[in-house]
Amino acid sequence: MACSGHLDVEGVLINWRLEGKGDVPLVCIHGVGSYLEAWSGVAGRLKDRFAVLTFDLRGHGRSSRVKGRYEIDDFVKETLALADHIGLATFHLAGFSLGGLIAQRLALTHAERLQKLVLLSTVAGRTPEERNAVRGRLAALMASDAPAHHAASLSRWLTEEFQDNNPEIVAELRRRDAENDRDCYAAAYRVLAETDFGGILDRITCPTLIVTGEDDQGSSPRMARLMHEQVQGSELAILPGLRHSILIEAPALVADTMADFLLGAGRARGAVAHG
Repeated sequence: MACSGHLDVEGVLINWRLEGKGDVPLVCIHGVGSYLEAWSGVAGRLKDRFAVLTFDLRGHGRSSRVKGRYEIDDFVKETLALADHIGLATFHLAGFSLGGLIAQRLALTHAERLQKLVLLSTVAGRTPEERNAVRGRLAALMASDAPAHHAASLSRWLTEEFQDNNPEIVAELRRRDAENDRDCYAAAYRVLAETDFGGILDRITCPTLIVTGEDDQGSSPRMARLMHEQVQGSELAILPGLRHSILIEAPALVADTMADFLLGAGRARGAVAHG
């Protein structure tokens, strides 16, 4: 069972999709330059047990291509408005990359809305070198066209083996990325590049799972361990051999890891490190 639509949040139309036969609400937030379908591999494996709400962030997919500066609280406001529209007083929340930063902010400012939190391939506590690197990628994005940015990023996202074995998926990612509005992409990427809650994550109070790829350079295991140390009682899973785009390369492993945590069926599986 699935339904979809657009919600007007103060003039910004948010494209959303709700699917699943389960009665456990799970809201999923995608990363920068992405779209709700990035969750399809995970949602398809969870929909028997969860009601999975995915949506396109402002400036992405089939949501409004809003021009101008974005703030992280814009994303939080629109996430909560959508949850209200669907009728979710409380819910599990999963965020990937930029979505993980939005999820962190929501957990810090609206803890009463969350049941459990999953942070996938996201960042906290960047070093000066890491801050310079992500700002450099933002500058390169603003100075180049979408295909050039995509080509430069592909090896950070996916292993060469996956790229070689899945040319149709790589081609679809390239097609999707080329559809992005560069100004919107850059506005969202600035939020990713400049947001860091590494000093205050000890204020997150809900049960939290932190997951990243073993070989993710941008959302590194070091950052994941830092988040794990700061969020009291959190669980940590480092997924062997994976880079950044774990939703695309390993949806079954991600879905199983999330389900084990969210349903209380045991500690996260498939990891080389646990908390």
